[in-house]
Amino acid sequence: MVEVKIVSGWTNPGGSTVANINLCNLFNDNGIDCTLYGRHDWHLDKCKSGYFWGLDSSPDDIIILHYVTIAENPGFRKFILSCHETNLYPIKDFKDALAQLDSIHYVSESQKAWHDVDYCSVVIPNVVSKLTPKKALGLVGGRTAGVVGSIDSHKQTHISIERALDDGCEKVLLYGKQNDPVYFEEKIVPLLGINVIGMGHEDDKQKIYDSVDVVYHSSQRETYNYVRAECSLADVEYNGLESAAGEPTIWSDEEILNAWEVLLEIG
Repeated sequence: MVEVKIVSGWTNPGGSTVANINLCNLFNDNGIDCTLYGRHDWHLDKCKSGYFWGLDSSPDDIIILHYVTIAENPGFRKFILSCHETNLYPIKDFKDALAQLDSIHYVSESQKAWHDVDYCSVVIPNVVSKLTPKKALGLVGGRTAGVVGSIDSHKQTHISIERALDDGCEKVLLYGKQNDPVYFEEKIVPLLGINVIGMGHEDDKQKIYDSVDVVYHSSQRETYNYVRAECSLADVEYNGLESAAGEPTIWSDEEILNAWEVLLEIG
């Protein structure tokens, strides 16, 4: 039986981890044995999973690498690099190792264009978490803004908060994990108060989008604008800067599964 093993250098909260968890679950839900291996533990209870050091590979495996150094290919059935980043993982820096790969997977056309490395590459959008439109739930409240995602200088979280307040939002709920303590203390702490409330990281995306009327997003750049995609599905207003990229492509689970089956030559 074919085994797909996703090997990621980042399995703490974040868009790439959510994408890998969703893909792993999509595979397993459709009879394709898949395990997500990582350095951290946040992913362990969300899909079939394990730690790096528990990885036991064989030549029959399909290996999907994410955010790790490209190792020598001992002859795996398929050896794929799945890239969810831009400047954090510049593929041009690994050009001497690309011959080890069968293909490079990007999550958007804009991301592929940024890297400008077309090595047997394919663009397959991320699996987006299923959300119920807020209006369908009958939830109507005041003008509450949400800022969703990692809290760091790249996401420019403080700008999102300031934009929401300047637009007259009565409350700003800040959902996300702190990735940069210095940035948090200098830029975010002074803004916290009665109107700006730190909610911490929240796994339940439905809960996040049910609690807000509009989401502000000010990221310097996005490879796949998960927040915008989720707002679309939850029927929540999205207010983002142009730097955070345009409308993300949303495919059905069937379309994504079919594209991966073609890439991996399975199914």
